[in-house]
Amino acid sequence: MNTMTENNQVKKMVQEKYAAIASQQADENRASCCGATGCGTGTEVYNIMSDDYTELEGYNKDADLGLGCGLPTEYAHIKEGDTVLDLGSGAGNDCFIARRLVGESGKVLGIDFTPEMLRLARANAEKLGFENIEFYQGDIENMPLKDGIADVVVSNCVLNLVPHKENVFKEIFRVLKPGAHFSISDIVLEGALPGKWKEVAELYAGCVSGAIQKDEYLDIIKRSGFENVEIQKGKIIQIPDSILQQYLTAEETEAFKNSGTRISSITVNATRPSGGTSCCAPGCCD
Repeated sequence: MNTMTENNQVKKMVQEKYAAIASQQADENRASCCGATGCGTGTEVYNIMSDDYTELEGYNKDADLGLGCGLPTEYAHIKEGDTVLDLGSGAGNDCFIARRLVGESGKVLGIDFTPEMLRLARANAEKLGFENIEFYQGDIENMPLKDGIADVVVSNCVLNLVPHKENVFKEIFRVLKPGAHFSISDIVLEGALPGKWKEVAELYAGCVSGAIQKDEYLDIIKRSGFENVEIQKGKIIQIPDSILQQYLTAEETEAFKNSGTRISSITVNATRPSGGTSCCAPGCCD
């Protein structure tokens, strides 16, 4: 199987999993250890990663599917009048938080490639009467947006799902205004995952199998041309034995727990330099 075919299959699998999650009630998704099609859909992994949004201004219960791993809007230094872009906007949770911060004079854009999620987000925005939020269908590796459109880019537990993270950061650089910044929450690794986890669709959709090494993640950001790269928050994700044992034998579970591997959520901020038009000098992204 060639790389392009494999990447397309990964994207199709993720899209199908998120379409299933979008089809169930938000309360059910937040409260249950099981996803849209029963236990083992990956949603139970999400529930141990998600942070509590309920105290943030602009929070909308119907838009919170419990699928994040951080609070990127809390660290994004969003100002009134800003244009904010949310990558992998889902049912609109982070968009509605951002909208409260940008006010009537600002604008919020969301992009997602799952039609079912977009329908939820647009229905939520219409119900709330928000006219300065727009949702687009598209692949964040190749966004249907013009250059320099955003003051701030946010994303919550999405980039780990994308096969080519380098392409996403190049696109983030492109759509940010010079001098603008991003705040992204994501899952990263220190150490090795069990090899067979790469074949488990549920763990890929649950943000585990697609995660890369923390140092590599930060290096991609720097090589994409960003500066002032800073980890704003980090937390270790502990996967309970009840989940591990769905995919590993008892011996494999014990070996993994003793391996020193760490699965972490990080929220990272970085800035597009004020000068220049290209994210890479010749040869820097080879």
